Amino acid sequence: MRVCVIGTGYVGLVTGACLAHIGHDVICVDNNEEKVKLMKSGQSPIFEPGLSEIMQSAIQTDKIHFTSDLAAGVTHGEILFIAVGTPPLPTGESDTRYVEAVARGIGANLNNGYKVIVNKSTVPIGSGDWVRMIVLDGIAERQKSLVAAGGVSEEKLPEFVAEFDVVSNPEFLREGSAVYDTFNPDRIVLGGNSPRAIALMEQLYAPIVERKHAADPSLPPVPILATDLSSAEMIKYAANAFLATKISFINEVANICDRVGADVTQVAKGIGLDSRIGNKFLQAGIGWGGSCFPKDVSALIHTADDYGYEAELLKAAVNVNERQRLIALEKLQQVLKILKGKTVGLLGLTFKPDTDDMRDAPALNLIEQLNRLGAKVKAYDPIVSQTGMRHGLSGVLVETDAERLADGCDALVLVTEWQQFNTLDYLKMAKLMTHPVIIDGRNFLDPEAMVRAGFQYVGVGR
Repeated sequence: MRVCVIGTGYVGLVTGACLAHIGHDVICVDNNEEKVKLMKSGQSPIFEPGLSEIMQSAIQTDKIHFTSDLAAGVTHGEILFIAVGTPPLPTGESDTRYVEAVARGIGANLNNGYKVIVNKSTVPIGSGDWVRMIVLDGIAERQKSLVAAGGVSEEKLPEFVAEFDVVSNPEFLREGSAVYDTFNPDRIVLGGNSPRAIALMEQLYAPIVERKHAADPSLPPVPILATDLSSAEMIKYAANAFLATKISFINEVANICDRVGADVTQVAKGIGLDSRIGNKFLQAGIGWGGSCFPKDVSALIHTADDYGYEAELLKAAVNVNERQRLIALEKLQQVLKILKGKTVGLLGLTFKPDTDDMRDAPALNLIEQLNRLGAKVKAYDPIVSQTGMRHGLSGVLVETDAERLADGCDALVLVTEWQQFNTLDYLKMAKLMTHPVIIDGRNFLDPEAMVRAGFQYVGVGR
């Protein structure tokens, strides 16, 4: 099938590359010329395991192209994905101006047959009908310009009416495993009121549904849930809000464990064996961040407020998370007392491992607070340390390896649970430090091994 993906961020680029990999003809559109040039050369502008490889393979087989020409993309695609960013506004609601601009641009360029316009961006509930309205506005503007330019008479305008439907197809990708998640989804959600559009989307995803590219092809077909537009949009928000709340819950339990002498890792294991609860997203630590959880929970709270409902549980989840980000700071103060004049090293900067994403990362809060208290802050991150991203970080000295980080530090804080951090030479690092203290902000390290290496180990809820 012919596919156009508009927006090449984490969602758009992964979606486009993976659809090309399974055999569709894909054009990815982005208004950033430098980014387009980079992608044409086979390089990914983001770090995502496996993405560069499937991009390069799709380029070699002529299945994917990159352009800044929206009209070319719209003309090419039977299915048009809107995958631009919807960053949070100060009020908590989503900024939908990029979605609006793309929808209007699609309308202005619809001219060759039936199209399915797919909301892949996380958009406020009710956006499906809103996008349809904006596309129609774009079509009307195009018609007016045709008449004004004398290219067509008003009597001929009915011939220029485009046929399209809007579908909501929320993504459930995890940064760091987005390519894997695309080929091995738990479910595919399709929201819309047009059987024709839903059928085309099912055809598009057939190779994934049939697990032709799955890690385990013997599994049953991927479930497809077809719903109305609003329900599909709500599913995305509800899923992320639930997972964020689950993390805040175990962090609240961890803080109680710290006070009563229990070990939250054992508690999480015990409750996770209950099939009604499950063991995922029960890892206590210094809170959630990134581009999805904070934005989506805030947007759902804002939507509830708009419709006269106070989402108290979601607000509590956000409050717990904001407090949790300072837990590492409290533990540093308990061990080192005064932080002014001390040197603190951060192991990891990104909000989670296997990504270069620093959006709303807990490390940023730690850096800000440590600077405020007069501490010198150093950091080492396997990705950030190797890229120019470190130039955008203020108040922190980014080191090139973990041993340089440890040298002269009064304490280390493990912020991001990169797998590489399990194999560092902690014995050598402890000897390089002024005070061999480590705050394990993710309960990732083996406490006994750290003590044997010479560290004073402090976990969360342990």
